[in-house]
Amino acid sequence: MENSDSVFGQAWSALIENYGAAAPFYVLAGVGIIMMVIALPLVLRKRRDPLERFSFSDESLKSDLVRLREDADDGSLKGMAEYLEPKDQEQMSEVRQMLRAAGYRGGAAVRQFNFARAGLSVALLLLALVIFFLLPEEPNLVFSGILSALFALMGYFIPSYWVRRKIETRKQDITNAFPDAMDMMLVCIEGGQSLDQAMARVGEEMESSSGPLAQEFALVSHEFRAGKDRITVLRDFAERCAVSDISSFVTVLIQSTSFGTSIAQALRVYAAEMRDKRLMRAEEKANVLPTKLTLGTMMFTVPPLILILVGPSFIMILRALGGLAGGNTGPVP
Repeated sequence: MENSDSVFGQAWSALIENYGAAAPFYVLAGVGIIMMVIALPLVLRKRRDPLERFSFSDESLKSDLVRLREDADDGSLKGMAEYLEPKDQEQMSEVRQMLRAAGYRGGAAVRQFNFARAGLSVALLLLALVIFFLLPEEPNLVFSGILSALFALMGYFIPSYWVRRKIETRKQDITNAFPDAMDMMLVCIEGGQSLDQAMARVGEEMESSSGPLAQEFALVSHEFRAGKDRITVLRDFAERCAVSDISSFVTVLIQSTSFGTSIAQALRVYAAEMRDKRLMRAEEKANVLPTKLTLGTMMFTVPPLILILVGPSFIMILRALGGLAGGNTGPVP
């Protein structure tokens, strides 16, 4: 017992001697990293889906159930739901809507998002402490604390930045592909297909060109087949996409359904409007291009041109001034 106490005492004395007052922070950082490595596999372990116990003879029915269960809770991080899910229902709904707009529709998406923010904050904080631990000289405690706090804040905001970038990329993809989808849907409906069949066909055809829009159309089609209310399905579709063109399209469909007007005629007018909007967006980008090219030309073309034209004269002026300073009144070579 005395030998073990002496060993620990010697080790602690060596730490204090080498790293000074910062030694306890290094010990805590090492213990925290070990605990995270041990606990991470247990927390991220995914439970088995109960539907896997059943065998489906109809593959389309199985596909419908799988797609409709995308919003279901898969059980991941459920033991930490009390700490990872907001207590305020309004805040919970806001975060869930943001994640759905980014394409994360799982029931556990909010928990995973908050766990990513907390885990990344702790990981970057420990990384900063490890960096200070590896420094040969004793670090400044105030500077170390400020930099570690900045690392933790950066880890907290990185997932939010990632989700917002994902939302913008997804919106842009859907906006660019939506006019073509409207043309395809109009062709399908004028060919005699129903709205459900047209959406399913467009979802299949758009899979290679626009994955997010194809997924949304496929999900809408499967919800129609499952018997969900048509207006509710369309409004959920607009809410998930969070794109103004989709919202206008849903409004047109709801009005056509409510007043009994022709869906084909409404889609024909709306598809023409979408083509005009796409042309206007292309013209807007083309009008901005000369300004961007002017800025690039000024930055990368004008300085070399000035150097070539003015450089020789500047060198001759420097030589003349150098001759005058040396007392040489003769002609400049």
